[in-house]
Amino acid sequence: MIKGIGMDIVEIDRIRRLIERQPKFIERILTPQELAIFQEKKGSRQWEYAAGRFAVKEAFSKAQGTGIGEHLSFQDIEVEADDLGRPVLTRPFSKGVHVTITHSRDYAAAVVVIE
Repeated sequence: MIKGIGMDIVEIDRIRRLIERQPKFIERILTPQELAIFQEKKGSRQWEYAAGRFAVKEAFSKAQGTGIGEHLSFQDIEVEADDLGRPVLTRPFSKGVHVTITHSRDYAAAVVVIE
């Protein structure tokens, strides 16, 4: 049974500008493990990665019905890639959570389904 569905789309350049203006912003939205991966990436891949993770976290919070705020923070949610490169939510829980991320030149979008 589906308990929640969330979707988010974000302009990649908006995330890039936020990070360039406020470098601490990236530490707010990415967990330490995600931040290490972000720092390994170069050029546009770095901004796609950050925007994609931001979109997943927003989508998950919408699927939960809480949004990011008092009950759930960006640091509470972690996304890793599995052995095939597919995004997998590892925090706060992974069982019954389905994640997809897509990018275009300008946008990153994510959909999360919670069973």
